[in-house]
Amino acid sequence: MARVTSILAAPDAEIHISDADFDRFRDFFYRKTGIHFEDGKRYFVDKRLVERIEATGHDNFRSYFTFMRFQASGEELQELINRMTVNETYFFREEYQFKCMVGPVLEEIVRYKRPGEPVRIWSIPSSTGEEPYSIAIYLLEYWPSIASVDVELMSSDIDSQVLAACRRGVYGRRSVQQLPRTILGKYFTATGDDYRISRELVDSVQFEQVNLNNPAQTRKYRHIDLIFCRNLLIYFNDASRRLAAETFYDALNPGGFIFLGHSESMSRISSLFQVRKFPEAIAYQKPR
Repeated sequence: MARVTSILAAPDAEIHISDADFDRFRDFFYRKTGIHFEDGKRYFVDKRLVERIEATGHDNFRSYFTFMRFQASGEELQELINRMTVNETYFFREEYQFKCMVGPVLEEIVRYKRPGEPVRIWSIPSSTGEEPYSIAIYLLEYWPSIASVDVELMSSDIDSQVLAACRRGVYGRRSVQQLPRTILGKYFTATGDDYRISRELVDSVQFEQVNLNNPAQTRKYRHIDLIFCRNLLIYFNDASRRLAAETFYDALNPGGFIFLGHSESMSRISSLFQVRKFPEAIAYQKPR
């Protein structure tokens, strides 16, 4: 059955995103990011494409697409990536995995560490910062060994705008609603209706823009002990998921762990990892 061509109203004229336009853009965006848009995302994609076509002064998809692809600075491609990615999260989301982290997972990791060797944790995607900052807070509050073991916490995202939000560290009530009052008062300062996270926590995380589909950017992530990659791979297709699994495998130390989102399963993606079932949560481990 043929798909219905999307027609979204622009202020002065209708801009049409045809089936061929959608397929062309979808293939291009997939090659650049590894993110695959199903047909069910058609309205979401078309709406944002039309917004960018209008904002850049173009009057049709073909003109805009040529401009975006060949712009030397890549600014418009980055702007489009920012608009097309979804960043929905809050502090202490899926807390059971953080409990597993400060329990059996870090206990096993530290057991194989040489004296003075740091534990290295990578959180991807950063989104607006709730995830990496939750990791930092959980380590400070619930991991006794934090007093004697150095931790390097890195976080990355493909979206440049959310990384700027991470560095600002200002959050609304919904983002902090799961935090105990004692932790909210200890690490945040109320500013009107928002909460600003402490500068010490902001400085504790190294934020960087990374496209998981770009080996030149992911190659620097090596000797990692623990990866949090939750609710990202659901936006990938099978080929991109396998590529991501290989990237994480290369990044991890032997014996390193990865946590995925509750609806994701590494076993359905790759055979590179061993399933580890802990009382608190399931993790996936690179064999030693």
